[in-house]
Amino acid sequence: MALPIFPNFSINLKSNTKPILARISNGSVPATASPSPKQYKPFQGKPEADVVVIGSGIGGLCCSGLLARYQQDVLVLESHDRPGGAAHSFKIRDYEFDSGPSLFSGFQSRGPQANPLAQVLDALGESVPCANYDSWMVYIPEGEFLSRIGPTEFFKDLEKYASRDAVREWQKLLDAVLPMSAAAMALPPLSIRGDLGVISTAATRYAPSLLKSFVQMGPQGALGATKLLRPFSEIMDSLDLKDPFIRNWVDLLAFLLAGVKSNGILSAEMVYMFAEWYKPGCTLEYPLQGTGAVVDALVRGMQKFGGRLSLESHVEKIVVENDQAIGVKLRSGQFIRAKKAVVSNASMWDTLNLLPKEVVPKSYQDRIKTTPQCESFMHLHLGFDAEGIPEDLGIHHIVVNDWDRGVDADQNVVLISVPSVLSPNLSPPGKHVLHAYTPGTEPFELWEGLDRRSGEYRKLKAERSEVMWRAVERVLGPGFKREKCEVKLVGTPLTHQRFLRRNRGTYGPAMQAGKDTFPGHSTPISHLYCCGDSTFPGIGVPAVAASGAIVANSLVSVSQHSQLLDAIGI
Repeated sequence: MALPIFPNFSINLKSNTKPILARISNGSVPATASPSPKQYKPFQGKPEADVVVIGSGIGGLCCSGLLARYQQDVLVLESHDRPGGAAHSFKIRDYEFDSGPSLFSGFQSRGPQANPLAQVLDALGESVPCANYDSWMVYIPEGEFLSRIGPTEFFKDLEKYASRDAVREWQKLLDAVLPMSAAAMALPPLSIRGDLGVISTAATRYAPSLLKSFVQMGPQGALGATKLLRPFSEIMDSLDLKDPFIRNWVDLLAFLLAGVKSNGILSAEMVYMFAEWYKPGCTLEYPLQGTGAVVDALVRGMQKFGGRLSLESHVEKIVVENDQAIGVKLRSGQFIRAKKAVVSNASMWDTLNLLPKEVVPKSYQDRIKTTPQCESFMHLHLGFDAEGIPEDLGIHHIVVNDWDRGVDADQNVVLISVPSVLSPNLSPPGKHVLHAYTPGTEPFELWEGLDRRSGEYRKLKAERSEVMWRAVERVLGPGFKREKCEVKLVGTPLTHQRFLRRNRGTYGPAMQAGKDTFPGHSTPISHLYCCGDSTFPGIGVPAVAASGAIVANSLVSVSQHSQLLDAIGI
């Protein structure tokens, strides 16, 4: 499973370009590297496809890859100069940076209980070589410790930094949650489709395994499984869990997973995560060639089956005739026809802005406009010398400054990844590459309307990035000197808005389990579908991979869908 704790950020630069509005080692502010409207190249190739996919994020690539596997003529149109959306990587001065997710598990898993991204890669005949590890460093008000995944290691940390009551409550939570994982994982996401054919591909096909899982759980476990579509906090409340450390820790895990605390996340998501992290033999994984290797594998798989990808092809609008999406118009002025469907991998707000207002029902517009948004991010990307840095440095670090403020408070939680400790090829010899960020807690309002070239903007960048610098200095120790960094990049909510085409730089919809539901994948416009973090099942790499698969499945026959499930053994 890949968690969304390294969220949406992109500067999307070629290796020989300088970072956008980022302080580099000489303190200068480079010129912009984003293509202006006039720089978009004309679309090359056949200007039509069975299905046109807008955006090459993980969701869009999973959708297009499976469609190609289903022998559909699919064309992906990407505005930037490289694929991947929030998950792409970029290179500056021989430092390879992740722009988004970097905490993964389950890449090597196969079968019905594999995570959705692994299932899609399996369907495409692709794999991602990874380094395995089992821990990350945690820096909290109570102290700092190396947190290991698995069924027993965390108990030692609880006893030292919390209390014996916390140990008992954690055991109580594991005893209740882990049996539910059989039900949560019994229905493979790849079996789901958006029409009545789901009765054949999912309900009938997996009814025996679902029934078996409920029998194995016993009456109490089966009763608990009925809460999988309720907020996870309800499970905790039912177990009478009151230890502050346990409540804070679970809130942190939930927030890193979906951008909401335990009272807002679906129990099914948390149960899946517990099954991945707290069962015997579990490990975390990092792609040896960086997160961009995941994108490369998806693109390879799609192209292997005849799918097409066009970079620097910015979609200006979705063309609708007679209440039906018939294609898209590019910023270059060219029209690309979609014979069967248009699939948008953009956010719900950005997709709405691509549509002619007069064809969209007011109720649909109102729902999108009133959907609450997660906040945005601050990011810090660094390239620096490894001399003086602890040799036993781990890849991932989490810093929480104040539990009382809540994990969703701005400037309170900082996440840090140093992937070069596992993949030295991501940086020059004897160097490290680092990505730090505040996870979906940066208010867009602070930045709205600022001129990115102004002194006011640069001053605010310096102020709001200081919490990340302090966290990095705490993690790397006294041997690290910020002034000696060879590459320094600071990203803001305006960076998100500009380069990811994200409305207000948001992470995605702030849906509260039990109160709101993520939208489905069809729209009021015939032949227009959506995938990605604005649709079911929600935010995070596993979720968006599943959403792309659901849309692809929905666009082919039940027979084709079933044949694919047979072929990959689920």
